[in-house]
Amino acid sequence: MRLFSKIMSKIFGGPAEAVIAPVTLQASASVPSKSPAATPAPSPAATPTPREAAPASAGPPPEATAAAPPPPAPAVDVTALLDGLAAKNREKLDWRKSIVDLMKLLDMDSSLTARKELAAELDYPGDTGDSAKMNVWLHKEVIKKIAANGGNVPAELLG
Repeated sequence: MRLFSKIMSKIFGGPAEAVIAPVTLQASASVPSKSPAATPAPSPAATPTPREAAPASAGPPPEATAAAPPPPAPAVDVTALLDGLAAKNREKLDWRKSIVDLMKLLDMDSSLTARKELAAELDYPGDTGDSAKMNVWLHKEVIKKIAANGGNVPAELLG
């Protein structure tokens, strides 16, 4: 599992793909697919003639209308969740400022190798050799992406 998906899964619960899918795949998920084998062909006797067909003002047949989009997932209070985890942790972790502490709080590998992997995954534009700059960018980017996927994040963390 990719690292960012793992972060999302730990914050939102459940499989990461289910958490991220409504945001990225909503359009394709809302239209049910039918395989040709599952839909029997109408018999010639059952095919309506133009006189028997429904008037144009009746609208499309029910099977042609798309299903209503799923309701939005409830927002997760990220601050309350992470502050709660931090209160239970024996280490003093500052998840609001440190990507390392955020990853530790979520019980993830926070090594330089893991952070470089996360940076590659999130398309970090800088030099991964400068870990201080990379860490600051990673923290901001992860917080922004959590908010974009339904996490309730304080404005001061998004700036």
